[in-house]
Amino acid sequence: MSHAVETATPGPDWTGLAKRAAILLVLLALIALFSGLSPFFFTVQNLTNVFVQNSYVIIAAVGLSFVMIAGGMDLSIGYQMSVVGVVTAVCMMWLGLPVPVSLVAGVLTGVGMGLINGLASITLRVHTLIITLGTMTVFQGASYIISRQSAILNLPLSFKFIGQGYILGGIPVSVVLMVISVAVASYILNVTAVGRMIYAIGGNEEAAYLSGIPVTRVKVLVYGLCGFFVSIAAIVLFARSGSAASSTGPGTEFTAMTAAVLGGISFKGGEGKMWGLVTGVLILGVLGNGMQLVGLNTYAQYIVKGLVLLAAVGFDTYQKSSRGRGR
Repeated sequence: MSHAVETATPGPDWTGLAKRAAILLVLLALIALFSGLSPFFFTVQNLTNVFVQNSYVIIAAVGLSFVMIAGGMDLSIGYQMSVVGVVTAVCMMWLGLPVPVSLVAGVLTGVGMGLINGLASITLRVHTLIITLGTMTVFQGASYIISRQSAILNLPLSFKFIGQGYILGGIPVSVVLMVISVAVASYILNVTAVGRMIYAIGGNEEAAYLSGIPVTRVKVLVYGLCGFFVSIAAIVLFARSGSAASSTGPGTEFTAMTAAVLGGISFKGGEGKMWGLVTGVLILGVLGNGMQLVGLNTYAQYIVKGLVLLAAVGFDTYQKSSRGRGR
């Protein structure tokens, strides 16, 4: 009998492998499709544009992924980006602070808003979907008050370099920041004890608590990390545009959410990898860029992206229910 126990090893996760292969095949299929539909799609310049245009989305989605893997949600990241952008711009243009000091002020503001979300959800014991729906409105009002409902133009060249500049012979600075953000997040999630705790909390919060994991502290940390990466995304976005307005940033949350679910990060928490997240953002980026090149208007793109989100959520729910029946 002991031999039977020893030889009973679990088989490969065919479902997980199929999902990983599927999202990569979807990306490759879209690239092939739009390459055939438009001669301007598969060029170095256009593909570089896809990465540059979506670098801030990937960084914001990295922040959101920490929250989602831990079993939460943050609908406020769009207006967090708005607040971070106008705070940074106000510090530079109206208060006359040096660019590095203004950047630190912006990042600290982003981390602070993330911590507010985490502490509010724990204190009020309300689902983070509701909490961040409320803080989203608060951050919206704060952004317009800080900016005095006006656009702040002519931001310093050294600041715009973050979103528009190139280093190492032609590599966009925004893409470098994106790669660093993904690498740091991957390290935290896959190597550190904190990463294992985040997955454990998302998989089963009660079991994580009973096993000795400091659930409250880790959840607050998760929202702080989200705020940090979202603030980096905001800086990249506002530096690329060269100006700051409170209307810039909102809407990013839904793109990031769609990309996360599309890339294998479950709405119910406990699973997801950074490479899948990046693939999900690139699918949406290629989809948007390709539809624009073939002449589909913005509203048609909204419909397609909404359908993609519904399909991704449906597939995620189907996977979860299939696993439940298989147990």
